[in-house]
Amino acid sequence: MPSNGERCIPWRIFMVFVLFTSGCMVGPDFTRPPVKVSEAWLDGGDQRVKTEPADYRSWWRVFNDPTLDRLIDRAYKENLSLKITGVRVLEARAQLGIAVGELFPQTQQASGSLQYIRPSERSSQLAFQSSASGTSISFWQSQIGLGANWEIDFWGKFRRAIESGNASWLASIANYDNALVSLTASMASTYVLIRTFEKRIAIARQNVETQKESLKIAEARYQYGTASQLDVDQAKTVLHNTEASIPPLETQLRQAKDVLSVLLGLPPSHLAEELGGSSDIPVSPPEVIVGIPADLLRRRPDIRNAELQAAAQCAQIGVAKADLYPAFSLTGSFGFVSTDLGNSSLSDMFRWSSRNIQAGPSFQWNIFNYGQITNNVRVQDARFQELLIAYQNAVLTAQQEVEDNLIAFLKAQEQAGFLAKSAATAKGAFDLAIRQYREGVVDFTTVLVAQQSLLGVQDNLAATLGNIASNLVGVYKALGGGWEIREGKDFVPSEIKEEMAKRTNWGKLLAPASYNPVPSEEPRSPIRLPDW
Repeated sequence: MPSNGERCIPWRIFMVFVLFTSGCMVGPDFTRPPVKVSEAWLDGGDQRVKTEPADYRSWWRVFNDPTLDRLIDRAYKENLSLKITGVRVLEARAQLGIAVGELFPQTQQASGSLQYIRPSERSSQLAFQSSASGTSISFWQSQIGLGANWEIDFWGKFRRAIESGNASWLASIANYDNALVSLTASMASTYVLIRTFEKRIAIARQNVETQKESLKIAEARYQYGTASQLDVDQAKTVLHNTEASIPPLETQLRQAKDVLSVLLGLPPSHLAEELGGSSDIPVSPPEVIVGIPADLLRRRPDIRNAELQAAAQCAQIGVAKADLYPAFSLTGSFGFVSTDLGNSSLSDMFRWSSRNIQAGPSFQWNIFNYGQITNNVRVQDARFQELLIAYQNAVLTAQQEVEDNLIAFLKAQEQAGFLAKSAATAKGAFDLAIRQYREGVVDFTTVLVAQQSLLGVQDNLAATLGNIASNLVGVYKALGGGWEIREGKDFVPSEIKEEMAKRTNWGKLLAPASYNPVPSEEPRSPIRLPDW
């Protein structure tokens, strides 16, 4: 039967557990640093800028383009870069599980052995024993047992590590959200670019046909002797220049489609089926709802990511600082040992009298570390300060991105208004010039100038209409819209989770509830059960 001292060991372990769960935690607690946020946008007085709250979950629907809606939905499901970022969320969750496991006995081992032992006769002690008994000593020994070592988290080193891991996990989720914001914006801007190139190519081809008619008129007048060869050559020059402008546009169109293909998780293709439907440039609404600058702190995932990275690093200061203090541990082992020496037998190993127990507290203190631990604390603190500044810079950069895209959106609208009037005037001037040229009132130079002006203005108008849509996309990206579409959904597609589950025992970590908290969730208590 166990002695009273042996029976009280579990109670001592329980007392130690209570001690370390209520112990102090060295290192600073994270607090969000102060940031400079404008009270209002610079263009807040413009009637086209609305500051009321809005839902940016599916901001691209403001274009009323079913093809764009369908493409973004497909990219969300198929984009490979987004899938990589989703798997990194699982990785961060598993890393948190490693940190949680350190809070419990760090070493737990079951061991057993069966050994034949014949010590050297040249050993001083065994040489004496051999001479006394007149025989050499050799024997068999068997043992089996359990051992454990538990470093008590008296200074909060392991709890700080869990705190850091939890913040890193949430940061990985914010990083996924940021990748989703970038994906939706890239899809929309690339789609706008494709439609803009298609429109510009159509305009160029339309002008080619018009210029061919002008060439016929010049050739007819030349044959009748009412025009010179110069008119014909000028008409051909303008026509060939316009034809030469089409191949570069077609090259850019193909390259934009290649980008869109990769975003959709496809090899480069013509995307005839995917882009079916209207080929017009998406029409932007004249107004945009931007809220207030302070909303960016809550909505933009890259700002959340920067804050959480700083929080994770703040906890690492406590992890490093704990090494400055003594580490208290509880070490114990229990097992059975038996030999065949003397009257003993290997079969006696599991008798209670063959038990071997070692248990007790211990401590280690790196008292002469030559400044290594102190400098490691300084390193962690410097990294923390870097991330604090990076967070403040992220807030400023976010405001700049909104302002830049907002002013570009507003001014592009004004530019398009002037260009639309100019295009209408240029079309009228060209029609008049060609009619007067037929009648011999003006020379071909007037027609030439009108043709070049018409093509330039129409092409510039199409590019500006594309810029309006692209700048609006930039506004919504800068506002951090689009990531909300993943709420209630898995970060990792089911087929990837099934593949991972076949390779590795992921336990419950592949369940969405285990790694998909809402972004506003406060860090959980570090005292939790391990993830088996």
